[in-house]
Amino acid sequence: MQKKGLAEDELFSFLLSVKQNDRQYRHVLSSMCTLPHPVAVRAMNLFIESNLGDPGLFEGTASLEALLVNRLGSLMHLPDACGYATSGGTESNLQALRMARRGKNVHSPNVVVPESAHFSFEKACEILSLEMRVAPSDDRYRMDADAAAGLIDKNTIALVGVAGTTEYGVVDPIAALSDIASDRNIALHIDAAFGGLVLPFLPKAPLFDFQLEGVTSISVDPHKMGMSTIPVGCLLTRDPSMLCSLNVDTPYLTVKQEFTLAGTRSGGAVAGALAVIEHLGQDGFKAVVAECMANHHYLIEGMTAMGYPVLAEPEVNVAAFDCPVAPKGWQVSWTRNRHMRIVCMPHITTTIINEFLKDFGDMHA
Repeated sequence: MQKKGLAEDELFSFLLSVKQNDRQYRHVLSSMCTLPHPVAVRAMNLFIESNLGDPGLFEGTASLEALLVNRLGSLMHLPDACGYATSGGTESNLQALRMARRGKNVHSPNVVVPESAHFSFEKACEILSLEMRVAPSDDRYRMDADAAAGLIDKNTIALVGVAGTTEYGVVDPIAALSDIASDRNIALHIDAAFGGLVLPFLPKAPLFDFQLEGVTSISVDPHKMGMSTIPVGCLLTRDPSMLCSLNVDTPYLTVKQEFTLAGTRSGGAVAGALAVIEHLGQDGFKAVVAECMANHHYLIEGMTAMGYPVLAEPEVNVAAFDCPVAPKGWQVSWTRNRHMRIVCMPHITTTIINEFLKDFGDMHA
């Protein structure tokens, strides 16, 4: 720390110069985050000092969190879902496995996850000392449900499915996984961090949520396709007792028990997430998703015309192609199989896709 502080003008001149080193979203085709909606920024600033770690001090903000859970629960066909605002999918997935472990007392617990599972499950299993059993994907990059069933034994506490995989944008066979989980009496957690705010707004989408009786918990991230400020996710559970099993005593706070993982939690991010949901409504989200999916299909058509067809048949706006390099100046990413991966987020327009396709074509000319 400097002995003498900087003047405000000098400070912000420095900060602005540093920000120039950040990538601008215009040529970023790899991110599952996007520019926040203006109402999210405005709402976050309004609640910037709110700390949901001590909700009795911020009862208004706590009511917004409850409303956010209700709105997302209703979208997942369970208005009475219990839940809370997390920092994102990693925290939600960790908490889901904690709940599963509390719910089934076995000596050497294991969980069955798809090959396509987000790396947060690897971290969660390490933290919780859980054996992670990986079910292979089928030839469509979806979890092989029969293989998953074969990995379950008396020590299995949970099964995981993904609704909108990070790498290929596909949805695992959640209905089949629901039947398996119900038959084996184990928890079924659905990682819908990305797809949770895409699939409900598509005209035809596979079942993935609480409509399926075996689904016990769902993670969904408003800071992805919800266009909210970072960070904010949400963990939803079918049964309130699942979250309550995580309660710890908090004697010096305004509440005497809490089931959250983090202590201090941003009320501003929660307000931002709810603001976008309330402002856009279902019709607004349908329009945003429709535009993203239209650009997604336009990209696939363009790549196919140049001899690079999409490798899976994605349900959401993520596409992977078997090409080794990308045009200079464009930020794409690569799957673990070294396939080029592109996400058509709200900041990706048809104009931007045309620029990418031109550069891609020029590179392969």
